[in-house]
Amino acid sequence: MKALRWYGARDLRLTELEATAPKSGEVEVRVAYCGICGSDLHEYQSGPHSIPTHEAHPISGCRAPLTLGHEFSGVVSMLGKGVEDFEVGDRVAVEPIYRCGTCRYCRDGQYNLCTTMGFIGLMGDGGFAERARVPAYMLHRLPDSVSLRQAALLEPAAVAQHALRQSSLKPGDSCAVFGLGPIGLLLIMLGRLRGIERITAVDIAPERLRLAHEFGASQVLDAREVDITQHLQAQGGIDCAFEAAGNQASLEAALHGLRKGGEAVLVGLMGEARLDAFHLVNNELRLISSVGYRDVYPELIELLASGKLDLGRAITRCVPLEQAVSEGFEALLGDKAQIKVLVNPAPDLAQA
Repeated sequence: MKALRWYGARDLRLTELEATAPKSGEVEVRVAYCGICGSDLHEYQSGPHSIPTHEAHPISGCRAPLTLGHEFSGVVSMLGKGVEDFEVGDRVAVEPIYRCGTCRYCRDGQYNLCTTMGFIGLMGDGGFAERARVPAYMLHRLPDSVSLRQAALLEPAAVAQHALRQSSLKPGDSCAVFGLGPIGLLLIMLGRLRGIERITAVDIAPERLRLAHEFGASQVLDAREVDITQHLQAQGGIDCAFEAAGNQASLEAALHGLRKGGEAVLVGLMGEARLDAFHLVNNELRLISSVGYRDVYPELIELLASGKLDLGRAITRCVPLEQAVSEGFEALLGDKAQIKVLVNPAPDLAQA
């Protein structure tokens, strides 16, 4: 089978691999679509960041080189020993979080905080391949009304939905989203579904700001042209800010744009950050964070099945596996109009 393997920064190789049967508790999935995530781009640009290169991940047993891709859907093609909840031919979405099942967090149902948590496609072989072997606990069967194409976006939508759940937002509140990549845009779309009507979108890319209106933002602000803090405070401050850009400037604007008693949710990945602790304490602000997701796939699948949610609006390009680097990774790096690029390793499953 063909697979797109990460060997190092700027070194992705389309490789011919020998397919191996799923182990006990695993399922083989023929991959229909796999989205290129910001994490994949970071690994491609300047990795390794999360990819294990010296010691294998304790759950997957994998280290580089490995197959990227964790946002994927497909069709069950083979069952490992002991798998009884799925059948060959089932259409499925993959919730790609590894979890041990035995640590205190897994026992409490907080599997996204598992002490050995990882993601298939970053810490183990993933979905940029014709077939992928995954633990059966990662699979969600899809109703006929949910396409495999839309199902490939369940993973980034789950990140946004979990962040919204972590927040204390309620209908009638106002919020701002800083950073309009796929997660930021999905925060807007899903926020509207939760009854949040006053949503301010902040970015510096004109293409992303235009899209924010389409995704449901009530106000868009170009951070190059507007003093974001001053603008938000002139409107009385916002109830909640989602920092999805992962940079110091947007973090500061998010915190200083809050009303007294407001809340900021960190979603974007960044390293060390500076905080004005006096400002936080003096205004009794809440600062929380959100990582991954847990128990949100069923709700999102139901929203797709009912027609209330259309994740297909975030898809801007679909390319074959052979063109994943040139027309996928490089396109995302060079064109801000690209939101979600899907890779389709199985042409016969296209649009299924």
